[in-house]
Amino acid sequence: NVSFRYNEHSENVLENISFTAKQGETLGIIGSTGCGKSSFVNLIPRLYDVSSGEILIGKTNIKDISLSQLRENIGIVLQDTKLFTGTIKENISYGSPNATDEEIKQAAKMAYAHEFIERLPEGYNTYIKNQNMLSPGEIQLINIARVMLTKPPILILDEATSNIDIVTENKISNAFNKLIKNSTSFIIAHRLSTIKNADKIIFIENGNIIEEGTHEQLLAKKGKYYSMYETGI
Repeated sequence: NVSFRYNEHSENVLENISFTAKQGETLGIIGSTGCGKSSFVNLIPRLYDVSSGEILIGKTNIKDISLSQLRENIGIVLQDTKLFTGTIKENISYGSPNATDEEIKQAAKMAYAHEFIERLPEGYNTYIKNQNMLSPGEIQLINIARVMLTKPPILILDEATSNIDIVTENKISNAFNKLIKNSTSFIIAHRLSTIKNADKIIFIENGNIIEEGTHEQLLAKKGKYYSMYETGI
């Protein structure tokens, strides 16, 4: 029964949301721009707190878990990704500071970032002073490599491949498929092809869940999801 608004003077962005994600399940989250998808996943790592209702991991309210412990167990790749000032190696190992060089390289290879990193002046030791040194797609690949390295039990992908060309995206999808087998995953996507194999798909409209089920179940309902699928999005 989660509702959320950004401040006490604004309207609810999410209204009385309820669902269960079982351990190891992949949930696809879909809906039109501005429907509340990103707000929805931002509540899980407590980037914002719910206005009412509660989010539970097992039977524990996430407000009763320390922020550091909660976020240690969540990996996030956002549409608008950023890098920290520091080397490529430090950026990839940010969530796993004790990772070996070989583990960092392996994660980069899984994210299809290794080749462009090797072409940089200092390779993995290239110092990133500002975001303009790399393309948006390259920045996103480094963020994906970071998640590949940490192998988090909870994974949030919010348009995680939006800045990446279609060939690389297809390759990364295969790597993500391996990663999500060990995670409870929440995947926000505009393209239905990205989420149609999810264990459950949630369709959000105006802050409400209006449809929920597998790809096949939602097509059979011939509702909003079916209409979106038919238009070839």
